[in-house]
Amino acid sequence: MRTFIKSTLLMLLMPMSFFAQSTVSGIITERDTGMPIPGANIVIRGTTTGTTTNFDGEYTLEGVNLDDVIVISYVGFAPQEIPYTGQETINVQLAPDTAILEEVVLIGYGSTRRQDATGAVQQISTEDFNQGSIVSPEQLIQGKSAGVRITSSSGAPGGGTEIRIRGGSSLSANNSPLIVVDGIPLDQRGVQGVRNQLNAINPNEIQDFVVLKDASATAIYGSRASNGVILITTKKGKKNSDLKFEYDIKASVGEIIETVDVLDADQFRNLIETTPGTDVSLLGDANTDWQDEIYQTSVGAIHNFTVSQGLDNFYYRLNYNHTSQTGVLKTDLYQRNALNTAFNYDLLDNDLKLTLTAKGSIDRNDFADEGAIGAAVNFDPTKPVYDENSRYGGYYEWTNANGVALQQATRNPLALLEQYNDEGETKRLITNFNIDYRIPFVEDLRFNLNAGIDYSENDGFNLRPTSSAVVLQSIADEEIYWGMNRNQLLDFYFNYKPYIESISTAVDLTAGHSYQEFFISSQQRYTDAAVEGGWVLNPITIDRNALESYFARASFDIDDKFLVSGSYRIDGSSRFSEDNRWSSFPAVSVGWKINNEDFLKDSGFLTELKLRAGYGVTGNQEIGSNYGYIGIYTPSERGASYQFGNRFYQTLRPEEYDKDLQWEELQTYNVGIDFGFFSDRLTGSVDAYHRTTENLLAEVPVPAGANLSDRLITNVGETVSKGLEIGLNSDVLRTDKMTWSLNYNITFQDLEITKLSLGEDPNFFIPQGEISGGVGNMIQIWKKDIDPTTFFVYRQVYDPNGNPIEGAYVDVNGDNTITEIDRQPYKKGSPDFFMGLSSNFNYKDFDFSFTWRGSFGGYMYNNMQSATGFRGAGTVTPQPYYSNFNANVLATDFDESQFFSDYYVQSADFVKLDNVSIGYLIAGEKVDFRASLTASNVLTITDYDGLDPEISGGIDNNFYPRPRTYTVGLNLTF
Repeated sequence: MRTFIKSTLLMLLMPMSFFAQSTVSGIITERDTGMPIPGANIVIRGTTTGTTTNFDGEYTLEGVNLDDVIVISYVGFAPQEIPYTGQETINVQLAPDTAILEEVVLIGYGSTRRQDATGAVQQISTEDFNQGSIVSPEQLIQGKSAGVRITSSSGAPGGGTEIRIRGGSSLSANNSPLIVVDGIPLDQRGVQGVRNQLNAINPNEIQDFVVLKDASATAIYGSRASNGVILITTKKGKKNSDLKFEYDIKASVGEIIETVDVLDADQFRNLIETTPGTDVSLLGDANTDWQDEIYQTSVGAIHNFTVSQGLDNFYYRLNYNHTSQTGVLKTDLYQRNALNTAFNYDLLDNDLKLTLTAKGSIDRNDFADEGAIGAAVNFDPTKPVYDENSRYGGYYEWTNANGVALQQATRNPLALLEQYNDEGETKRLITNFNIDYRIPFVEDLRFNLNAGIDYSENDGFNLRPTSSAVVLQSIADEEIYWGMNRNQLLDFYFNYKPYIESISTAVDLTAGHSYQEFFISSQQRYTDAAVEGGWVLNPITIDRNALESYFARASFDIDDKFLVSGSYRIDGSSRFSEDNRWSSFPAVSVGWKINNEDFLKDSGFLTELKLRAGYGVTGNQEIGSNYGYIGIYTPSERGASYQFGNRFYQTLRPEEYDKDLQWEELQTYNVGIDFGFFSDRLTGSVDAYHRTTENLLAEVPVPAGANLSDRLITNVGETVSKGLEIGLNSDVLRTDKMTWSLNYNITFQDLEITKLSLGEDPNFFIPQGEISGGVGNMIQIWKKDIDPTTFFVYRQVYDPNGNPIEGAYVDVNGDNTITEIDRQPYKKGSPDFFMGLSSNFNYKDFDFSFTWRGSFGGYMYNNMQSATGFRGAGTVTPQPYYSNFNANVLATDFDESQFFSDYYVQSADFVKLDNVSIGYLIAGEKVDFRASLTASNVLTITDYDGLDPEISGGIDNNFYPRPRTYTVGLNLTF
């Protein structure tokens, strides 16, 4: 009895909450996709009581009391706190945390958290993109990533760009990165008939870019990864989302900022009159600015109409895009009509996921004759644009006494544009079907299959009428062309991600196979008055190659502190002989998450500190020819036929070949550190690398009779490059109403040739960099121990006033004679370092952003000055006509050409304000409205004397000028 009474009293004294302890269960899923979240944390706030979800997102939490608060969290999602009021089941949908979503990044054939990446990997998301009237995707990330330099090839509408990651690795092979769009690697050679093959991807529909820079990250792509990899992911629909419509328009105008500095009519007359031996009767009475005649204000508009919806297991996104943009060069026009679709269907309780994406586009181009740019610089400014007595469509042309055009004279620049019609159309479809299946009988094992095709057809024509002075025959110059590109892909892989509790290790294993085939065909016919019927049909050209691959990767995260990853890929390419067809590309990398060590875990100010190191081997199979290892014959084209009797027959030309042609291989060592401070208000990364390219493919001269050509692409050399990349991100302000973030990156690069020939001649070199002026003149040099963009010049001698002395150069070898031996390697076209600075500021519904870029240590050969900056350039002509001069002739007063003087090698340092944008959002109950104003190519600060200091290759010659563009944007979401 006494025991019973004591027990009863003890129970009465116990807190009633003891009896209220309960068990709660539920499922944690993603809000946007409905997918279960394995490994989510469920904890009672203020206690150590908690649990985690299993692979299906399920959990059971015991020991919950009334009025407890349950906290649910997972990396990449905003945490939720739910008061417990007696519920037996609590299901939670976690919303993405936009502040840290970027920590989850794609890698080749899979994904990982940024904190677990051991390679040099960077993700650039929508909120970081450049703004404005952007036609091509790569313009979105210009200046945004350390080690990545993006240079537009010209100012033409929809024009292409040069993308270099860590400066490229080859001499004669392709230096562009591999672009992978929604799992489909694009053909690195591009697509026929388009200005830029990436134009088929609507920039409005891109979710993010992931840049893989070092070999430990790219080696999984093997033979095409030497120059880096860019993964592009397009936008998809969201699960369980309402029907949404969005309309966006960006209207733009563009203007020429600057033209080439040439003589005006008065200056030209004075120079001709003061030059001995000239005929002033050839001068005219007009005062024509020929550059003003060929340029115009460009206009453009980009329309996007988007529909998206997410149902229970089916969600989709549809986008229609129309782009129209004229060039600042008259008659230049680019148009795109595109339809982007993405359909997702989840089956079997989300175990089976089906994704179908398609990007269909029709590119239409009116190509201007860009030869008009050079003609406008050179044409006599004392001559009129039109001549009513001209037989050439009323345009003034240099003619003889019979009114027939002088064929060696400069053509009328405006006539070159307006008497030329060049139209092309390319229809293209990039589509892939992806199956992702969680195998039910093996936990944590998934199977992924990706089938895709990139198919395009192109056709077009170009025409010059007989009224054009360019046409030398009795019928019009006309060409009709057509072709097809096909890129087919089938790959699959298994992915196994178990967590081994006994050793506290998360394992990620991937193994798969890939097959990709490329097929190109093209054909043309053209007019020729010398043949019967007036038309010549060229034989069809067929170009085919294939790539088969096996790949595997293993990654281990040990105790959330130590990271080890390794990959291995075997590639076989039809571009090499059977003896050299297969090659292996291994990579290994390690990481140490120091911030998770006990001595730093509770530091308070440090949120991330990770050391990384990696080594890998990648290749380059983009060598140009598909059959460089076997002898082939090429049918002759126009003008190359042999006469038998009264008939002409086409010939077959044997091509050079190297039966021992091998892969280029690039070995890369990379070390890096990632850091974050003060709740990631300041984050960044630093990477240092050393790369060696072996079996370097280069086009080199060969002895006469040794092959079927005097030049041959073969494995002859080696290059070494090294660099340092620094990227910093700072949230300067972070409040509910105001945010301000800054991104700064700087890259230091150095590249030199360490071997170039099969022999040991230390003085062997290969001239490069063809220039205008003379015949076959080269201004750059490939030589051991120097950068491949180095200039090869004479050292100019100057008078006491700093003026160049014509024909006076430094006698380097002291033999009292200026010869070719006195030409020396001098400066280089590539920069020593370049940088980017971006800012994004938001206050309530107002936003303001800008991007600066800078490049330093690079030089430019000013071929515009050297080609026409001397008196003889415009007066010593093969027929009776004169041409204009670069205004630099007034400074030098050179009589003859000085093409190889270092006087024309000028500093190309610059700082550019690329982009400034301001916007305002008006949020409504049913409709959101946003307006924006953007200016692009706003300001350039430079000492360079030419048109633009940013020209890839380092030679400034008749460059299509980049316009300054103003864009008004309107966006409606409802």
